Amino acid sequence: MSKTKLTIPQLRQLKEEGKKVKMIVCYDYPMAAIVEKSEADMILVGDSLGMVVMGLDSTVPVNMEEIIYHLRAVRRATPNTFVVADLPFMSYQASVEEAIRNAGRLLKEGADCVKLEGGLEVVDTVKAIVRAGVPVMAHIGLTPQTVAMLGGFKVQGKSAEAAEKMLLEAQKLEEAGAFAVLLECVPSQLAKLITEKLSVPTIGTGAGPDVDGHCLNAYDLLGIFDKFVPKFIKQYAKLGPVMVEAFNQHCREIDSGEFPKPEHCFNMNSEDLKRLY
Repeated sequence: MSKTKLTIPQLRQLKEEGKKVKMIVCYDYPMAAIVEKSEADMILVGDSLGMVVMGLDSTVPVNMEEIIYHLRAVRRATPNTFVVADLPFMSYQASVEEAIRNAGRLLKEGADCVKLEGGLEVVDTVKAIVRAGVPVMAHIGLTPQTVAMLGGFKVQGKSAEAAEKMLLEAQKLEEAGAFAVLLECVPSQLAKLITEKLSVPTIGTGAGPDVDGHCLNAYDLLGIFDKFVPKFIKQYAKLGPVMVEAFNQHCREIDSGEFPKPEHCFNMNSEDLKRLY
């Protein structure tokens, strides 16, 4: 399947036309190459790589070098897919200047935009990064980098007061120049309201059906990552057990001598072989 990479104006046009944006999270060349062949519009190289591929308990320890390492691998596989790269924890909080520098670095390494977490406290940072020429996707609701302050991985914006604040944050982030807003673990009704109030696309991760697009992790969708399965995940395959069985079959064939067979082996010319004896 051939496709053309979406542009930011086209993403806004999809919202106007009522068409959904499809974004999948992945972190490596083989997985990204598969997503490139799919109907997905966007790939997120998320700092969730800390939990999914590094085995950490949170996204907090992930640094710029690790994001860049995975971004480079994904970019090589995806010439026709829009790639979003996360700004990891403490890569944009210390100063606006550092935020601009790190955002620009991700663009130089192949990202089409950056994503950063936070509401009112990052509005000025978003404005500065956008002014510097780097497209920004905002991220509100459940923000994993500050999950300790939120009391854990749980739904955000359930009370009227919290919902009003989140709506205000979405509007201020749009005004600051964010071209899209990711809503994570947000009640469906609130996500619908925010989507209606914004002129830029909303992309949901556990935000119900009425957002302008959806983002889920490839390793969750395929049933490979099984440390925990969030409520908002739909597993379209359960490849983890299939992979374990393939590895086990390989091991059993080694034990039985069934592998390798002649078709898996290389051979020397018989005359050259004789010279060794």
